[in-house]
Amino acid sequence: MTKIHTLRSTNGLEVDFIGYGGRITSIRVPDRDGAVADVTPGYASLDDYRRDPLYLGAIVGRFANRIGGSRFVLDGHEYLLTPNEGANQLHGGPGGFHQAMWRVDASAEQSAVLSLSSPRGDQGFPGKLDVTVTYSATAANELVVDYEAATTEPTPVNLTQHMFFNLAGHSAGDILGHELTLAASHYTPVDRSLIPTGEIASVRGTPFDFRAPRTIGDRVSDTDEQMLIGGGYDHNFVLDADGTGEPTFAATVLDPKSGRSLEVFTTEPGIQFYGGGGFARIPLGKDGFRYSANAGLALETQHFPDSPNRPQFPSTIVRPGEIYRSRSVYRFGT
Repeated sequence: MTKIHTLRSTNGLEVDFIGYGGRITSIRVPDRDGAVADVTPGYASLDDYRRDPLYLGAIVGRFANRIGGSRFVLDGHEYLLTPNEGANQLHGGPGGFHQAMWRVDASAEQSAVLSLSSPRGDQGFPGKLDVTVTYSATAANELVVDYEAATTEPTPVNLTQHMFFNLAGHSAGDILGHELTLAASHYTPVDRSLIPTGEIASVRGTPFDFRAPRTIGDRVSDTDEQMLIGGGYDHNFVLDADGTGEPTFAATVLDPKSGRSLEVFTTEPGIQFYGGGGFARIPLGKDGFRYSANAGLALETQHFPDSPNRPQFPSTIVRPGEIYRSRSVYRFGT
């Protein structure tokens, strides 16, 4: 493994990360009885992170999620991107930020700054993009992720952190018994290539209604068409944000067995809930553990997928002279 950096809060939270992909490799938090466990799935070796198909713990960009047809038109010019999921581009392409070696300034115990310069034409995107991501561990047992980016040409920017969580412990089995709440009255349905149809649909009466706490396994085998397309939960939820520009409540996850909880707050308009159906196909995990399907869940704070091709969605375009800023907060408790 490459060099591991550790952040420590003053109240028991410990976060390990590496420069490769800016990947968070371990999150250790206490349960209701004070017992500490690592609650994020991961790998033991750098080679496994290089082969990883699920973006475990990675900073994702330039554009998180999918861009349909690996193309978009901006200011009258068509840009062709590098595809890596059939005809589409997923999470910034095959050489996206998850594969980059980030520069790390970890001189403080509670925070670290990661930086990266993405050259003009990287994976097909216009402009040179300079990015900084700051990880902070607070006394409230929060992991705070701050993103900033500046560009030399107009370009889409949509950054996220692709952590997975199993609040019972990374090797405790599946997360189907976890209770999830999402502050989302709507979601964006997808076609069979997982590209949004453009509709913003109500969650009412569907398996996507998590406005009140509900176990993830409650309707994971539902025959709803969207569930069949996604192989379970792999959808963008439209958050009921207050529009203040400050991080607002997005989600809560509770593991009834350990009592551990996670609250997510974000400045982003959306959150991708992925139930981890793909875990059965990843390499051997850390501690020699073989993960099974649904071994962890991801809550990817983001702008909506395919936004450069969907003018009805919130814009992701950043122009020279503007600063892209985003903040997401992951608060652990019991």
